[in-house]
Amino acid sequence: MKAGAFSALVRLLARSWRMHIEGSMPSGPCIIAFWHGEMLPVLATFGPLHSIVLVSPSNDGKVLQQLLRDWGHTIVEGSSSRGGKQALEQLVALAPQNIILITPDGPRGPAHVAKPGAVITAQRSGVPIVHVRIRATPVITFSRSWDRFQVPLPFARITMHLSEPIHVPSNLSEDETSAEIRRMDERMHQLGSITC
Repeated sequence: MKAGAFSALVRLLARSWRMHIEGSMPSGPCIIAFWHGEMLPVLATFGPLHSIVLVSPSNDGKVLQQLLRDWGHTIVEGSSSRGGKQALEQLVALAPQNIILITPDGPRGPAHVAKPGAVITAQRSGVPIVHVRIRATPVITFSRSWDRFQVPLPFARITMHLSEPIHVPSNLSEDETSAEIRRMDERMHQLGSITC
């Protein structure tokens, strides 16, 4: 499916969703961390806030970029395997004035296991992380995809649960940073136990 048709179809679908927010939407710069498979409702919700989204430079990422632009996002390209260092530097520079969206388990997984990017961006930029989990019903889950990608069906009821902002100290050692990444996994799973 071409990027333009994909974007039009998903945006039409998203207009039918019935969203419910648990927690507080951010009032200032932060890192929004959410699992790759739960991305569509998050991207739809944060588009009007003109967020910045880290997107893989893969073919799938290229298709997604049209949708992101149509929703009002700004794109930074990069992943853990391609252009990651440059993308991280851009995110750190942009974070103090923006909302940054990162899937810590993307773009290749393993699912629901965080990579360092979100924590390091928060640590170096001084802005907090807000964890986000999604529960949607009815929903199609692509069980054969690495991330168990979810597409809420038309008129789905969607709950988006946001954590309190979590600040990452700037002076952590390498071991302490690794521990903070593990705590991020734990917090995301705890948030998921409420909503998912």
